Amino acid sequence: MQNISDLIKEAKPLYFARKKRNNRIKAGLATLACAFLLFAFIPQKQSTDLYYYWDLGYTENSNNLTYVENLGLPVDDYGLLLVG
Repeated sequence: MQNISDLIKEAKPLYFARKKRNNRIKAGLATLACAFLLFAFIPQKQSTDLYYYWDLGYTENSNNLTYVENLGLPVDDYGLLLVG
């Protein structure tokens, strides 16, 4: 019985050290997972650049048609929306 008690006394600090290390690893991985999910679901800033919206009418595609012409709306000689 004395041998078993000696083995338990010898293994006790190693057991608790391993248990503490594993708990720290689990906590670190859980923190990383939470941080990843937090940053993955935060809404991204939308482009509110005024020139981006104004430029939609002037960009051309492969058919040399402007965006407005692709929508089927009437345009003038410059590719601008024809009003009236």
